[in-house]
Amino acid sequence: MTKIGIIGAGQLGQMLGYAAKKLNIECIFLDPNLNSPAKSAGEVLNYEFSDLEGIKKLSSMVDVITYEFENVPVEAIDALGSKFVFPGARALEIAQDRLKEKKLFESLGIPVAKYKVINSFDDLQNTASEINYPFILKTRRFGYDGKGQITINSPNDIAIAWSQLKDHQLIAEQMIMFDYEVSAIGARNISGNIASYPLTQNKHKEGILRTSITKNDNQKLVDDAYKFHTKILTELDYVGVLALELFVVKGKLIANEFAPRVHNSGHWTIEGAHSSQFENHLRAILDLKLGDTSNLGFVGMENLIGAIPNGLKSLNPKEYFVHDYGKAPRPKRKLGHVTVIATTQEERLEKLQKIRVILENKDLN
Repeated sequence: MTKIGIIGAGQLGQMLGYAAKKLNIECIFLDPNLNSPAKSAGEVLNYEFSDLEGIKKLSSMVDVITYEFENVPVEAIDALGSKFVFPGARALEIAQDRLKEKKLFESLGIPVAKYKVINSFDDLQNTASEINYPFILKTRRFGYDGKGQITINSPNDIAIAWSQLKDHQLIAEQMIMFDYEVSAIGARNISGNIASYPLTQNKHKEGILRTSITKNDNQKLVDDAYKFHTKILTELDYVGVLALELFVVKGKLIANEFAPRVHNSGHWTIEGAHSSQFENHLRAILDLKLGDTSNLGFVGMENLIGAIPNGLKSLNPKEYFVHDYGKAPRPKRKLGHVTVIATTQEERLEKLQKIRVILENKDLN
């Protein structure tokens, strides 16, 4: 039986593990958390992500290695070798640094928001003359779900923002007044074959993804998004699933960031596509034929943040696919998601609204 090592054993690892079982593949995970969600999907080796001895032990047990989040130490990936771990170290290194990411986008002709590297308090004070208010001060590394960033609306915000983030490498970005955000998600295997999913439209709250829906009504937008996506895959000689987040502004796209892994905005593919992003990630890193990425209707997904209401149990499981990651409740923590499939946009909206009513009622008994 083929064995895949996965660095990280959170919910993304869990879903990779479930997809692997369907392909008769065994997954072994590495994660310091003793109660990782992926324990339900395979063996977990409890080592720190930076522990090279743990990484080497994992590598001795498997045929190939991948990872489920982008904050894995690049040194650990380098130690494994480029023919054994996918996606490769270069993609990981770039995704970990917002400045390197923006320079990659620019080198490929992918539009980005105006930005400025911030190395001092004076740099921050002078930013408005180049970018204009409002702009966002962000850490270059380790920011996700709205963490590591502060919106600066006026000169009055500068001193406070600097005091909170000055110990990090920083970048200031123009705040984009976008119409909506989309994700381009697709996989590339070792042979260079690419399979792309329908474009996904996303809605966030407090910096955390809340809702994703498939979006098929603007072919130019789809074509442009996947032109950019393919450029990145090709430039990085990328293997696996990659998600590219883009802002839509008056019909044009501006790149936000990319994730070198399976992605929250693609969770709808588990029930809503012929082959999920998780299955195709595994197929890609094993150089298998990529699965059918077409959607099965009008698909939507609602994230479950902070708590999973008891009221969700009343929903028809054949129409509402509830995923519980098995994580302890905590404010702003992703604990699960619900996917719906509909025959019309209106039906999808009604189903998502039914979920939101339950979430707003917070029936947790």
